[in-house]
Amino acid sequence: MKTAPSCPRCGRAVHEPDLWSSAWRCDAHGPVTPLQGVREPSVTSLEIVLDEARVPVWLPWPLPNGWVITGFADVGEERTGTLAAAVALSGPAPLGGVGELVIVAEEPGIGLAARIARVDGPDPGEGFDRDPPDAKVRNDGHEIPLWSVDTGPERALYVGEAMAQWLWFVFSPADAGILMCEIDSVRDLRDARDVGPFPALPFGAPSPFLTEALKPVG
Repeated sequence: MKTAPSCPRCGRAVHEPDLWSSAWRCDAHGPVTPLQGVREPSVTSLEIVLDEARVPVWLPWPLPNGWVITGFADVGEERTGTLAAAVALSGPAPLGGVGELVIVAEEPGIGLAARIARVDGPDPGEGFDRDPPDAKVRNDGHEIPLWSVDTGPERALYVGEAMAQWLWFVFSPADAGILMCEIDSVRDLRDARDVGPFPALPFGAPSPFLTEALKPVG
């Protein structure tokens, strides 16, 4: 499932740093931090993401009943570490069928979550948080407000800010977003590894939603 580095905003192939530029470059978006592709749902993949993470690696905890981890994606390179981390999950949707959820933590301007959500990016845009929040989750005693952002009939999207990074919840199909009412708290898996034993995490088959959303272009 690992692919060549690409633009996190559009999926085009990126040009490596060279004598004239120290940045990775996309023909459409200029200098970018490269997307390292979709990683399979496994402990090994999680460890790779955690080793380089400069942003939280969020997981709802406890997981919704019957839900499993179905993949990862990360944006970064050796000099920067990981500046965006996505965790995909799948499970029974509240209204029937299979639901998909991708939780993304990323630095402003990366654009990974906007691409997954199919919204103009790279960030949520001005004024998305002008009204009272539509949902809240807790982490380590702190409340994180989230706002619903309209993405059309195919997805449901909630966005907020935590630890000076964007926090995105992207649901597919849109009615799976009802699950947001059941998610009370999130845990940063970086901390979970540091503080000691963590319950065995359930892994499932690779997420078709994440794979399709980040399918390479060209």
